[in-house]
Amino acid sequence: MIHYHGLPITPATAAVRAIANGHAFVSFKHPDQLTIALEVAQSFALDNGAFSAWRSGKPVTDWSEYYEWVSELHRYPAFDFAVIPDVIDGDEDDNDALLDEWPWANKSPHVGAPVWHLHESLERLDRLVSNWPRICLGSSGDYAQVGTNAWWIRMREAMDVICDKSGRPCTKIHGLRMLDPKIFSKFPFASADSTNIGRNIGLDSHWKGTYTPPTKEARAMIMRERIESNQSIVFWDRKINLIQESFL
Repeated sequence: MIHYHGLPITPATAAVRAIANGHAFVSFKHPDQLTIALEVAQSFALDNGAFSAWRSGKPVTDWSEYYEWVSELHRYPAFDFAVIPDVIDGDEDDNDALLDEWPWANKSPHVGAPVWHLHESLERLDRLVSNWPRICLGSSGDYAQVGTNAWWIRMREAMDVICDKSGRPCTKIHGLRMLDPKIFSKFPFASADSTNIGRNIGLDSHWKGTYTPPTKEARAMIMRERIESNQSIVFWDRKINLIQESFL
């Protein structure tokens, strides 16, 4: 699977260590390190920034600037995909309307990936799986906190829809905010992202002991190696994952 590390990461030198010859997740709300991603990353994906805007209490209603941004960047050789705009706490009609508005919906479906929010119906998930080459899974509603018992049960239900009887995903799966080995190693993800490195390299309380890395650059390298040393599973096995869940 592809491990996307969310930008920005400060200082910039630590960002370079986190994504050099790797993969970057660049948010429309925080695009200031896009140049670094273009210069050193193997590939990059674009996040619409809806989650950040929603948390700030100012959800986006006009996505025209995001469409222009994607239009410029999707032809770059290192571009992988862009997250199609979504309404975090909206209903399915709201999010389907944004899919209809997406400029590349028909001519280049690989450019964007729609978001299925865990609180939405499994029927909508099945429809997205049937029509898109990649989908994103977003934690929301009663399943907003990743890793709770309710979240694991809902993800199991989602996998049963996404995968065929042999456990093979019928489309590529991206886990939004799921780049934790305890999470992504349990599912047949094609990719996942998080801002774990950016959020944790500056927290001195998380780095103690005789061999504490002295710089943020070193911390970024250590976190990246720990994350990327793990991979997702190849096939979804409902019985095995039920056993694994009991130990979480």
